[in-house]
Amino acid sequence: MRTLWKGAVSFGLVNIPIKMYVATENKDLKFKYLHEKCMSPVQYRKYCPNCDREIIPEEIVRGYEYQKGSYVIINEEDLARIPLETTKTIDILDFVQLDQVDPIYFDKTYYLEPSPGGEKAYTLIIEAMKRTNKVAIAKVIIRSKQSLAALRVKDKTLIMETIFYPDEIRSPDSLSSGVDVSKLHDNEIKMAVNLIENLSVNFDPGKYEDEYRKALWELIEGKIVGREVSHVQVSEPTNVVDLMEALKASVELAQQQHKKTSPRKPGSKSTKKASTGT
Repeated sequence: MRTLWKGAVSFGLVNIPIKMYVATENKDLKFKYLHEKCMSPVQYRKYCPNCDREIIPEEIVRGYEYQKGSYVIINEEDLARIPLETTKTIDILDFVQLDQVDPIYFDKTYYLEPSPGGEKAYTLIIEAMKRTNKVAIAKVIIRSKQSLAALRVKDKTLIMETIFYPDEIRSPDSLSSGVDVSKLHDNEIKMAVNLIENLSVNFDPGKYEDEYRKALWELIEGKIVGREVSHVQVSEPTNVVDLMEALKASVELAQQQHKKTSPRKPGSKSTKKASTGT
């Protein structure tokens, strides 16, 4: 992995030198737009409609539109004068319980590796966070942008998640929240809970795969060698007419699937019944 950033985790009076790496990668298949007539890739040019010509990067400046058609120009000198220390440190502010941080706040994930000389302090903060079951809330500046971040432990590695500030989270108040809970029947709730329990397993990320990307790649490979790809019949979603009937059917299906995937334990009720002939 390529090092993205070098700095230190500031932990009280302790500075832990670290290297930062991007922890995730997007594996979406990327397409280019082509001119159908000649199959040439379409170019995206920086064009000024007022001057009626293509312009070079050196002619481009940053502009903030403070009202329609009116801009204020911000250059590198302006950014350098912002009274904010562009330090190479991840400054820990607080420690909190992980379940107190709603997943909606998480943005990007990074691995933090100890630099030479920082191994002991790195291991120390990991062990202390494990024993207290806490995550750290910190501030960090990456590529001229200050971000809020959460530091947590995964196995023996310190992970940093950049998180959104509260004013960056959109309010859901304008969205429908369904019906009042008082309109639900007890049997409906019990059946829904039963369905969830039947579908509940320990989280194993290895069991999931991007089926669409896999099928798309097979389609691309088929077209490369000139092979026809069979069409898949897409089933249209049906409207739920009777909620209870749908829940019952779902529970029965989940139980059948659960029996297929779960080995029967010795001494279970079903085993005893079979042995007694009842």
